[in-house]
Amino acid sequence: MAQSTVQQHPHPQSPVVISHLEKRAADVQLRVADSITSFAGSMKFVYIHAVVFAIWMLFIESNPWPKLTLIVSLEAIFLSTFVMIGQNRAAAFQQAKADRDFVEQEQELKVNTDLTRAIHELTKDVHTKLLGQQQ
Repeated sequence: MAQSTVQQHPHPQSPVVISHLEKRAADVQLRVADSITSFAGSMKFVYIHAVVFAIWMLFIESNPWPKLTLIVSLEAIFLSTFVMIGQNRAAAFQQAKADRDFVEQEQELKVNTDLTRAIHELTKDVHTKLLGQQQ
């Protein structure tokens, strides 16, 4: 039996959220991108870079600026790409959730409208019976 990599939450989740998490867990590329953006958005990332760059500039190369500029530029290009991938996925998720919420709200509105009409008819019937019996 295959185990689901989606974590169970104490509160019920929207089917859109569950589907989104299952797709992310099933796709190796998404898991890699998530791991990279998660690490790149942490203070650990900042500290490691500060230490590595300081060691490199002080002890490894006498003129580190050309290579350092190239490496930092390439890293910025890749990191910005991962950020955009994450933003695109987040936007797609929000759109799917909004679409589902809209459909659910429309269905709920229809049910509420039907219930209101039924209550109105029942109220009219009750009034008719009560007023008819009093006369």
